[in-house]
Formats: sequence, C-alpha cells, structure tokens
Amino acid sequence: MQIVHRTRAYDGHFKLNKLTLKTQQGEELPREQFAPGHAVAALVFDTRQQHYVFTRQYRVGAERELLEIAAGMIDKGESPETAVRREIQEELGYDIDQLTEIVTMWPSPGTSAETIAVYYAEVSHQTGPGGGLAAEHEQIELVRLTREELAQEKIQDAKTLLAVQWAQLFKL
Repeated sequence: MQIVHRTRAYDGHFKLNKLTLKTQQGEELPREQFAPGHAVAALVFDTRQQHYVFTRQYRVGAERELLEIAAGMIDKGESPETAVRREIQEELGYDIDQLTEIVTMWPSPGTSAETIAVYYAEVSHQTGPGGGLAAEHEQIELVRLTREELAQEKIQDAKTLLAVQWAQLFKL
C-alpha cells in the first residue's frame, strides 16, 4: 500500500485526515486516519513508599472514569523523555529518579496515527500535589496501589495493562 493523497478533513482538538491509498494492483481506496499526535505514558513506582501511583479520571471515549498510568501528549519540539517527566509532575506531583523505556507503540494502528512511548518510572519524593492542570480542565485523582493490590485490580486501559504486565514479567 502507498498513500497517494492526504488532506486534513478536520482540524479541531483532534485531527482527522482523509487518505487515498493505492494497492499493489493499482486500486485506489479512500480511508480516514485519526491523527491526535504522539503521547507518552508511565507506570510510576514510589520506591520509598513501595506502591504504584496511578491516575483515575473521566475519559470521553469510555464515557466513565478509568484507572490509568500517567499519560499525556508530547508538545511540539519536546522529546518523549521531557514530556513524560512533565506529565508525571503535572498529574502525580513527582520528580523522576529512574526512567526506563518499555516500548513505543501504536495503540490502534488500523485507524490512528497516534503513537505512545510507554515508560517505567521510579520516584521517591512527591514535590507537588499532582491532580493535573486547571488550565487543561484536568480532574485527576491519584490512586496508590501496592503490588498485591495491583494484582487484584481489573485494568481496562490498554497502555496501563501493557505497562503493568511488563512490570509483572520483570518482577518490578
């Protein structure tokens, strides 16, 4: 497949592209591509208190609150590492002691151009309140779970499930 034409169909909070794909047989196919940008996310473990720190917030797509790892969009000109450090400070109020990249993935490549760089972050000092930014209308609850409590939790968010399973695989 090859993209032979691309136009912006919608340019609001999110972006939507109209694509024309050409198959190897020469057939042209119209497609839509959700283009929200690129994101970061991190499973955060407080080494001093020996618990994971998650967010709980309302998500429009799920139409309810979800338990998730800290996450957010990468700003223009910002590196993924800088973005994940900013997001952890804004959402959870922690500075990072140790940061490990797990994977950069496409959460829904059939329709979306979004990638998410997923990290594991160790922290030990909460330096701010967290809870998100008022200017971004974020209302984030911090949720702290021990390893044992996390093992009992039903995770429904894909990036969170990936990071938690990675940590369990490596016994972190």
